[in-house]
Amino acid sequence: MLVPHDTVVVVADGRKMLFLRNEGDAFHPNLQVEKKVVDKHNPDHNQQATDLAGGAMGTRTAGAQWGAGNMEEVDFHQLEEDRFAAETAELLKKRALANDFESLIIVAPPRTLGELRKHYHKEVSDRLKAEIDKNLTGHTVPQIEALLQAE
Repeated sequence: MLVPHDTVVVVADGRKMLFLRNEGDAFHPNLQVEKKVVDKHNPDHNQQATDLAGGAMGTRTAGAQWGAGNMEEVDFHQLEEDRFAAETAELLKKRALANDFESLIIVAPPRTLGELRKHYHKEVSDRLKAEIDKNLTGHTVPQIEALLQAE
């Protein structure tokens, strides 16, 4: 994939976000870090519990005075990742409205991409040139450059 000069590349997952800008040209990208954000409110998944599923008191079912309605577990870890994706989309909106970038590429795992899409502002969508469904947050900038060129 060609990454034109001055394109902003956002590499994100549900806990980390990296804003990079191509200072090179389309054939020889030179991604420079503009901003790095790690969600401090999202603890390691081993430290974060899920709420236990339980029956809903007061749920009536036919033939029973009180039914044991099944409720799904609340995945607080996933809720935090979704919140972080929404905050990432809000930051993209602010930067787009400030004309901070003309061209945007987003690299994120499929679940994060789906959550980001829910929150894209029109100005972000208009500038979006590509979405890549990969998790590259653990990669170095040279590795990200190489992987983008290989796309």
